[in-house]
Amino acid sequence: MEALRMKGIIKDFGSTRALDQADLVVKKGEIHSLLGENGAGKTTLMKILYGMYEPNQGEIFINGNKVVINSPKEAMNLGINMVFQHFMLIPNLSVTENIILGQEETKLGVLSYKEARKKVMQLSEQLGLKVRPDMRVADIPVGEKQRVEILKALYRGADLLILDEPTAVLTPQEVKELFKVLKALKENGKTIIIITHKLKETMAVADNVTVLRNGKTQGIIAASEATPEILAQMMVGRSVILEAVKEDVNKGRVLLETKDLTLGKKLKKINLQVQQGQILGIAGVEGNGQTELLETLLGLETATSGSIYLNNTDVTQKAVKERLKIGLGFIAEDRNDRGLVNGFSIWQNSVLGYQDRYQKNGILNMQKIYVASRQIVSNYQVKVENIFSKTSSLSGGNAQKLLVGRVFYHDPEVLIIAHPTRGVDVGAIEYLHNEILQLRKKGKAILLVSADLDEVRQLSDRIAVLYEGKIVMEGNTSDFTEEALGIYMAGGDLVNREVVLS
Repeated sequence: MEALRMKGIIKDFGSTRALDQADLVVKKGEIHSLLGENGAGKTTLMKILYGMYEPNQGEIFINGNKVVINSPKEAMNLGINMVFQHFMLIPNLSVTENIILGQEETKLGVLSYKEARKKVMQLSEQLGLKVRPDMRVADIPVGEKQRVEILKALYRGADLLILDEPTAVLTPQEVKELFKVLKALKENGKTIIIITHKLKETMAVADNVTVLRNGKTQGIIAASEATPEILAQMMVGRSVILEAVKEDVNKGRVLLETKDLTLGKKLKKINLQVQQGQILGIAGVEGNGQTELLETLLGLETATSGSIYLNNTDVTQKAVKERLKIGLGFIAEDRNDRGLVNGFSIWQNSVLGYQDRYQKNGILNMQKIYVASRQIVSNYQVKVENIFSKTSSLSGGNAQKLLVGRVFYHDPEVLIIAHPTRGVDVGAIEYLHNEILQLRKKGKAILLVSADLDEVRQLSDRIAVLYEGKIVMEGNTSDFTEEALGIYMAGGDLVNREVVLS
């Protein structure tokens, strides 16, 4: 029996068509993966189902009955609930209080906390969703927060559960735990839709897969019949090499070094070295000091103590502009906040930070700038009308390609790269990974931070694990299994295979 059918869904945002006759059919009691790149329309389609957006055209059927959903409340009344990528929990409330919020058990108008807690624990045990009911949400790890979100949805009577990029901030161990939970929910008759762009995880947990590309449904395929290559081709419209080939490269002298680098309580005596021809990957769950490390290396934050050396020059007290001149290149983790100026045109953003190279006696050489801008747009396949268009007109993936292209084009000796492929399609990932490896081959020193552990393991020569502002382990990539990295990322003890809960 069908739990859901969405038929001919069209959604326009101004002149942009986000969904173009999209279809989705989900069977009752299955795990269904909604697969596609950022900007493909996945989340928009699910926000229509959840009543957050109104479609311009199309029909929705729940359990065979045609429905119109105008709000999340109406969706919840139909048994539909959505867990967003960025959790919507109140940190200072307990786990139980977060789960029952808005659905409180009362007697004569007074909250019956014991009854509510008992109901939460019964649901938790029944579905294998392990939570600590009396802990403050602020004090529990990310994986447990996600279980709280799922329990909150189920407490409200969800039969169809939508999970938006559910593994984005989880360690490998937490991903495995989540998949166990989802399979248990399926056994209990729940229907689950996972919004994702991850091929490996789609194949590990889904029964069926629907692929969206440019707002259109490309098809539905049983996960058992799919391969990563087939899914990638459906996502981007051509065959894709999914794993970059990393050649042996001779390592040269150290170009980037930190000595006891400390930033208040956020970074604690960080000691790192990156050589010519080497990629050092930083692994860690987001929020463990990655942002602070990147911004201190760039000069946006001033170290409390310790030193930073760039090409044998102490740059600890130098401004961002001076570090760029010495040979530092930086791809920011937040392209909107730190990388690009949306009010600027493409050509302005193409040379931002490097404009001194294009001027003489204070006068910009516009012809040279236009040539560079067009080259970046061409080389990195940035889809834009022309270089005079506003950067705000770019999709997230194209904005990311512009940001990466600017840094690579200006050929720095040391690259600090944060989440280089966030929000870009599989084809662009293939291209960018190869570009990064070519820079390694040319003798560049590269520090790579990525939330994608597969990306870190695939590209890096060495990996350092960052946990609560400390480097807790460093070694050659080949020395780490995925399981070991996950344990270290969670602050665990590898000898005892334990994860220490904060």
